[in-house]
Order: sequence, then structure tokens, then C-alpha cells
Amino acid sequence: MKEKMVQGSQPADLEWRDEGRHYLRAVTDMADHCRVVTDEAIYTKKGIKLVDKGLHIDSRMYERLAQYPLRYPVDWHLSTDHLVNVAELEATALAQCETVELMQRLVHSLGSAERLLAPLRGMVLAPRIAFKLTVMREQRNELFIHSLQMSLVAVYLALQSGWTERECVPLVTAALLHDLGMLYMDPAWADASYRLTGEERKQLVAHSVTSMLMVRSANTYSQAVELAVLEHHERMDGSGYPRGVQGKQVSPMGQILLLAEVVTAFFEKFPEMPGQRLSLMLRMSHQRYPAPLVHILLPLLYDEIVPGTPLRPLQAEVSHSVNALSAAFQMWATLSQDFPALWQSMPDHQAAAFVDAGLGQLQKQLAEAGAHPEQQTDLLSCLRDDVPGMKELALVHREALWQLQSIVDNCLRQWPSVSRHENTVDVAVAQWCAACMQIPAGRSTVHSPLAEPVL
Repeated sequence: MKEKMVQGSQPADLEWRDEGRHYLRAVTDMADHCRVVTDEAIYTKKGIKLVDKGLHIDSRMYERLAQYPLRYPVDWHLSTDHLVNVAELEATALAQCETVELMQRLVHSLGSAERLLAPLRGMVLAPRIAFKLTVMREQRNELFIHSLQMSLVAVYLALQSGWTERECVPLVTAALLHDLGMLYMDPAWADASYRLTGEERKQLVAHSVTSMLMVRSANTYSQAVELAVLEHHERMDGSGYPRGVQGKQVSPMGQILLLAEVVTAFFEKFPEMPGQRLSLMLRMSHQRYPAPLVHILLPLLYDEIVPGTPLRPLQAEVSHSVNALSAAFQMWATLSQDFPALWQSMPDHQAAAFVDAGLGQLQKQLAEAGAHPEQQTDLLSCLRDDVPGMKELALVHREALWQLQSIVDNCLRQWPSVSRHENTVDVAVAQWCAACMQIPAGRSTVHSPLAEPVL
């Protein structure tokens, strides 16, 4: 089972690879304001002692520790005060239930916070995992809060699906630990405006594998927990990562996590009408998410249009979206004329076929919603005094731009060779992807986490 979980990869000593420097930096920086001590000496892989037992670590030791591959992961040697524990997790979760809108909706639906919090009390925190969560709390607190909120959303979906509180314990564990791998990435990548290179995109996709390996290394949690952590960015239609599995190939806990991740991210990233925006996205992309769980969720996403919303900014946003979408569609059509080989090679060129199929599906969705750029002249005239109608149209276009960016991200992630321009079809696809990535970031742009937010 474990060998098949991540085909083509080996349980790597992640601390010894280049991306381990980001975690090491977080640990040593944390030690500037939290007491971190070596419980035993730290040695290089070749047996050279770098740090004696009983010393206090601080950021000045980063260069020494980063210079050589270590015999064992750095946090195997360290202890710190005020480790994250179950009681703290419960208290923080309760505070979230009392102050955060999404959590308030969950509590209101269940009648109290007690059922949401109960599975947290059954968790087991292995020492190495507790240390990593402490680093996350101190150095990446937004990621720590995200993981805790996602845990509560996951528990809500499971409870409403008929799971017992006891059955939710491994689920809440997987949800809390799903983003440990983000500690090994450059924190700058969490910025939605940051544009990833091809190599960085590969590393970002790998964060769910890294998280799973961290969970596995604790020798505490079940294979079901490991698998759910691995699957939290999969999609029911096979468009997710890292394995691209689909349907029932995604485990029951994995299905809950992949939806809980998106729900939490929407409410974190989009303060303006997150519920209505999420509802629209789930309806337009229904094939990506588990339908029974979506049906549980939709009643919570009530209409959020505020009376008195000004019309003019909406009109400007819709115009921007129409122009951006129209340009992307038209450029792809034009490339077929400039690069005859594009269409001749389409069946055999996977990247080109993927883009063509994705754009075809997106244009079909827009046409069915009455929001295709070719349909907008008459529609905008009809909606010129209709704020709710214009708001709905703006949301449709935001989702369409998100899907457009998702096509670009997934194309470059699955076929990085496109960027090397090995043939004329690669050139055409690369030109189109580059043009789409330069679309001005107006209010209508929704960044994809490769877009969902990597959270």
C-alpha cells in the first residue's frame, strides 16, 4: 500500500534536499523568540559534529546547519517550550467558532460547537508532529489557522454525512496535518500575486507528497490518514494532483479533505461574498467535487449581495472580464491559423489537446450560463440598471477567469516540456499560456491555488 501510494517516488530524506532550507530557516528563526534546545548533538551525514547537546539554537546557526547534509532531520534533535497540544488546538478552534464567519455558519447548522470540537480531543500528536505544528504556529500562523479551520469544515461534512465523532478523529488528524509540507516551501509562494516558474510549480505540486511523508515518518498514524493527506488536492474528475486519481479511487477521507480545502480557502481569500462565489464555482465545476458533500454544503452558502452595491464598478469589472476571456479564446483560435501543425498534431500532442478540451468546456459552460463574451452586448444592455444581475454576471466571469488560469497552470504542470519549445506546437501552446498569464489582474481575477489557494 505505501509503495503504491506515491508511484515513482521514494520516501526521501527531505531535510537533506534543497527545499529543506526553508523549514530549517523557520526553525532557527523561531528560536530567536522561543526557547529551542538540542536534546542531543547534531551531526552531518559524514559524522562531523555541528552542534553540541544542550545548546540553545537561534537564527545565527542557520548557515552552519544549512551548509551540510544532516545525518537526521534537524527537529529530531530539538525540543522547545510551549509545544502545540490538543488542549490548545481545542481552545483555538473554539475561538474560531466564535469569531470567524464560516465557522459560525457550521456551528449554527449543528446547533453548538461541541460536536465540531469533540473529535479534536481524540487526536494523538506525535512529538515530531507537535514540533512541526509549533513551527507552523510561530512562523506561519496563517497556515496554522487555515489547517485548524479546514479541520472543522472536514468534521462538519463528515458529521452531516452520518459519521460518528469517533470516526472523525483520523479525519481531523489528516486535515490538521495536510499542509505540513508547506513548511518546506518558500513562504513567498503563498502570495497570490507570485508567479511560479516551471521548477517551482513542480515543488508546489509536491507539497502534498511532502506532507504525507512527514506524517508517515512519525510512525503513529494509519495509512488511511497518510492517504487522505496525500489526496487533499485531488479532484473527482482526475484533474487534481499529485496522482490524478478520480472518482472512487479517491478515498472517503480524501474526498472530504479536497472539498474542505477549497471551502476554507474561499472564505479566507475572498472576503467579498465568499459563500455566493463558492456556490457558483461548485455549480460550474460540479464534476470536480463529490456531489453528496457539495449538497451538504450548499445550504450554508446563502445570498450575500449587500443592498446599495454601486453599479459602475461592477460594469467596469464585467467589461474587463469579457475582454480578457474574449482575448484568450480568440488567441487560441488564431494560433490554429498561424500554426497549422497545432491542429494537425492535436490528437498526438497532449498539452495542446488538453488546452483545447479545457477551453471548449469553459466556453460551453459560459454559453449555458448566458455569459459567453459573444453574448454580452445584449445582456449588458439589459442589466445596466440591475445590480443583483450584474453582480451574478461578475461572479460567473470571476469563476471563468479562475478556470482559465487553472487550464494554464495544469498544462504547464503536466507538460513542462512545452516551455522548452521543442516543436512548433510547443511554441503555440507556450505563447498562449504566456499571454494568459499576463491578463491584467482586475477585481475579476481569481488566482488558482495552484490556485485554490495552496492552502
